[in-house]
Amino acid sequence: MSTVEYAIGMLAAAAFAMILYAVLTGNLTLGLLQGLVQRAFTVSL
Repeated sequence: MSTVEYAIGMLAAAAFAMILYAVLTGNLTLGLLQGLVQRAFTVSL
Protein backbone atom coordinates (compact mmCIF):
# COMPACT_ATOMS: atom_id res chain seq x y z
CA MET A 1 0.00 0.00 0.00
CA SER A 2 1.10 3.52 -0.63
CA THR A 3 1.32 6.38 1.81
CA VAL A 4 -1.86 7.93 0.43
CA GLU A 5 -3.80 4.74 1.18
CA TYR A 6 -2.47 4.72 4.74
CA ALA A 7 -3.46 8.38 5.16
CA ILE A 8 -6.99 7.71 3.91
CA GLY A 9 -7.26 4.73 6.25
CA MET A 10 -6.10 6.82 9.20
CA LEU A 11 -8.61 9.56 8.38
CA ALA A 12 -11.41 7.02 8.12
CA ALA A 13 -10.41 5.45 11.45
CA ALA A 14 -10.28 8.86 13.14
CA ALA A 15 -13.70 9.79 11.75
CA PHE A 16 -15.15 6.49 12.96
CA ALA A 17 -13.64 7.05 16.41
CA MET A 18 -15.17 10.54 16.60
CA ILE A 19 -18.61 9.24 15.62
CA LEU A 20 -18.37 6.37 18.11
CA TYR A 21 -17.31 8.78 20.87
CA ALA A 22 -20.21 11.12 20.08
CA VAL A 23 -22.70 8.24 20.18
CA LEU A 24 -21.35 6.76 23.41
CA THR A 25 -21.24 10.07 25.26
CA GLY A 26 -24.63 11.27 24.04
CA ASN A 27 -27.56 11.75 26.40
CA LEU A 28 -29.59 8.95 24.84
CA THR A 29 -26.85 6.38 25.32
CA LEU A 30 -26.15 7.49 28.88
CA GLY A 31 -29.85 7.34 29.68
CA LEU A 32 -30.14 3.84 28.25
CA LEU A 33 -27.12 2.64 30.21
CA GLN A 34 -28.39 4.19 33.44
CA GLY A 35 -31.78 2.58 32.93
CA LEU A 36 -30.18 -0.78 32.28
CA VAL A 37 -28.03 -0.60 35.43
CA GLN A 38 -30.95 0.62 37.53
CA ARG A 39 -33.17 -2.19 36.25
CA ALA A 40 -30.42 -4.74 36.96
CA PHE A 41 -30.19 -3.63 40.59
CA THR A 42 -33.95 -3.52 41.16
CA VAL A 43 -34.80 -7.01 39.92
CA SER A 44 -36.70 -8.94 42.58
CA LEU A 45 -35.93 -12.62 42.86
